[in-house]
Amino acid sequence: MTTTTGTTITGERADLLHALAKHRFFLRLTVRDLTDDQAALRTTASALCLGGLVKHVTYAEKRWAEFILNGPEAMAGVDEQQAAEHAASFEMSTGDTLAGLLERYEEVARRTDEIVAARPDLGASHPLPEAPWFEPGARWSARRVLLHIIAETAQHAGHADIIRESIDGAKSMG
Repeated sequence: MTTTTGTTITGERADLLHALAKHRFFLRLTVRDLTDDQAALRTTASALCLGGLVKHVTYAEKRWAEFILNGPEAMAGVDEQQAAEHAASFEMSTGDTLAGLLERYEEVARRTDEIVAARPDLGASHPLPEAPWFEPGARWSARRVLLHIIAETAQHAGHADIIRESIDGAKSMG
């Protein structure tokens, strides 16, 4: 597999990055040909919108990729500001454009691919930051973080497909 940066990788790394690339593709495909106003629509019982999902997946992938590099300090502490940032990552803010969100997502994807391609050992781990949703004392390897990013991207691509179908009937999956 050739990464977004042009690096050729094989084996497990290639398989993991290929799976992530597939789910990134589906998320981007789901928002094809939409206006900014359509990308900001909330069409289901949830508060999710398509632009917000792209923004959130970008935010989460960036933080987890930084965790691979720097460990728990990349996700240090859950304070009010961080909680507000997390909540805002699901919304299209004033000034956000779908094109801008997709561009930022592409930048983060390239950086994640670079990090994964360069890691000498996907089994190297860091302790998870203290948070009520993590098992106390748990450690996650770069591999497990990458699997988490893949799962989160796939889950949100599915959410996006439902929202898109509610907007104009278009489907990306199924």
